[in-house]
Amino acid sequence: MKIYSSEQIRNVALLGHGGSGKTTLAEAMANVAGITKRQGKIEEGNTISDFDKEEIRRGFSINTSSIPIEWQDCKINLLDTPGYFDFMGEAKEATRVADSAIIIVSGKSGVEVGTEKAWEYAEEMEIPKMVFVTDMDDDQASLKNVLDQLKDIFGKSIAPFQVPIKEGEHFVGFVNVVKMQGRKFIKDHVEQCDIPEGMASELEPVREMILEAVAESDEELMEKYFEGEEFTLEEIQSALHNGVIEGTIVPVLCGSGILNTGVQVLLNSIVKYMPAPKEEHTVVKGLNPDTEEEIEVTCDKDEPMSALVFKTIVDPYIGRLSLFRVYSGILKADSSYLNVNKEDSERISHIYVLRGKEQIEVKEIRAGDIGAVAKLSNTSTGDTLCDKKRPVKLKGIAFPESLACRAVFPKTKGDEEKISSGLHKLMEEDPTIKVVLDSENHQELLYGIGGQHLDVITSKLEAKFKVGVDLKKPKVPYRETIKKKVKVQGKHKKQSGGHGQYGDVHIEFEPSGDRETPYIFEEKIFGGSVPKNYFPAVDKGLQESVHHGVIAGYPVVGVKATLVDGSYHPVDSSEMAFKIATTQAFKKGMVEASPILLEPIVSVKVIVPDAYMGDIIGDLNKRRGRVLGMNPAKGKQEIIAEVPQSEMYGYSTDLRSMTQSRGLFTQKFERYDEAPMDVQEKVIEAKKNEE
Repeated sequence: MKIYSSEQIRNVALLGHGGSGKTTLAEAMANVAGITKRQGKIEEGNTISDFDKEEIRRGFSINTSSIPIEWQDCKINLLDTPGYFDFMGEAKEATRVADSAIIIVSGKSGVEVGTEKAWEYAEEMEIPKMVFVTDMDDDQASLKNVLDQLKDIFGKSIAPFQVPIKEGEHFVGFVNVVKMQGRKFIKDHVEQCDIPEGMASELEPVREMILEAVAESDEELMEKYFEGEEFTLEEIQSALHNGVIEGTIVPVLCGSGILNTGVQVLLNSIVKYMPAPKEEHTVVKGLNPDTEEEIEVTCDKDEPMSALVFKTIVDPYIGRLSLFRVYSGILKADSSYLNVNKEDSERISHIYVLRGKEQIEVKEIRAGDIGAVAKLSNTSTGDTLCDKKRPVKLKGIAFPESLACRAVFPKTKGDEEKISSGLHKLMEEDPTIKVVLDSENHQELLYGIGGQHLDVITSKLEAKFKVGVDLKKPKVPYRETIKKKVKVQGKHKKQSGGHGQYGDVHIEFEPSGDRETPYIFEEKIFGGSVPKNYFPAVDKGLQESVHHGVIAGYPVVGVKATLVDGSYHPVDSSEMAFKIATTQAFKKGMVEASPILLEPIVSVKVIVPDAYMGDIIGDLNKRRGRVLGMNPAKGKQEIIAEVPQSEMYGYSTDLRSMTQSRGLFTQKFERYDEAPMDVQEKVIEAKKNEE
């Protein structure tokens, strides 16, 4: 593949709702550009970007894939992203390194939740946007309805560049509103044609939308617009290009990915209107790792090299592939670079350009371009590789928090090590996977973004690493404590020939008020009834006892134990005897001091549009939650509440269902509170059944 300069490169993320046609459009673009002789289809499992076995089996994208397309002496790096929210981490990787985004909307389904999310991802990274309305070959498709929806939701920046031409309800071409010229689809190309009669009423408002958008991009043009002067084509195109880069104009194009209509125009528009990496707005800033000072990283091949690894692919057969974008300089094969994050040197032998699963070897990747390197020893997603002479740390990737949790159990005994190894490799590939070992409840916890994400992880474990797992509801880490003060005696006396065993303690147990600490030990011994050298044994007895409470065997917290009296035998007393005596006193004291079960309480923040506020608050109340307050948050509402952890199981799925996937939440452990009596009874019963 030819080496391109940064002026000739366009890095474009394809975003949109799941099933809106991103992969089909990418396939059509590759076909129009001559990469494929026959256009692949999702249902046939032969598309360039959905090459993973899981993607082929399920019929939708799970991973972001790279498809470089050569067009009009430019290289367009298409990053085809998944639309389903469980895989939003992949979309975040793509938008982090893209310079622009094409948001795909189905002309039939219109603007969906995934469209809004795609817009948010692009806004978050401050990259220019373009909308492509696909499925226009369907008789139910309506560009007018889609435009109305886009305008209502995203405002005045929406600028339609085309109006469909229909013959007998069939989509046969379009009017280019920028040039006010007709275009007709003839097999695999577009021909100019006259604008059909009777379209003036349809074209007028659309043309007006474009002219308004152009006028609002520049004060001089605004003046010209109000004075009723006509804009020249050069003024319109130049203003549109600048407006797109500044985000004040979002072009809307239309076509069909299945029939390849409008795809050629889309490729032309990407080259014409979307920014190259070297344009002003793409100057990025990094940090000097030693001084934390800001460094400006200029997209220039003559600058020192710096690149961000934005994705990792782990394959049991080909090993690890790291996808990167070069932000400055030239990354060359057979060279060594510094991994700033790991403070380690990495040797790069071979460099590739990936097109789906195809690896095309190249000698170098220049500033602004995207490539891949195999078998880096210590580099992860989000790491910066750079020239050792100019260390710079580029901004990493902000991944969504993974809050869907399940306990992992092997289907076959003895597979624990294989599961651990497989999950570790999948975590390298997908940073939104998190594994936590809960030693208290003897369970391994797997965290993902949603139920579908967790399902895919288990499928990958089976397909790639030949290990089967079951996912179950995780156990809740309850605690036990006491409510009143008691004084008890623990006495251990044993005689069995020779030295006996003797230990006697009188201990006061009471609530300490600190539920974050298992116990506090004090001694108030007068007259040496228990010698000082046995105090550590008493402490050790308490230390071992608090691991198992008397109600349901959960760890004990918030207890103060004061050694007030006791007795000893000069020959038979020992540390072991005093430890056993303390254990007896602890069990007796816990029973007498009104033991209770404590449940973990989490602080929950839910961000939802206003329309869902009532439903969300009602649902939190049903979960025994307590709403503490509400704050406005970027056009939405943030609800702050405290909820028992046991009631939050499956909340990520329920929240999506209640808000049509528009809601987000975070949670963190807050404290332990006394569980209601009915909850205590259920937990105690469940614990008995386990035994």
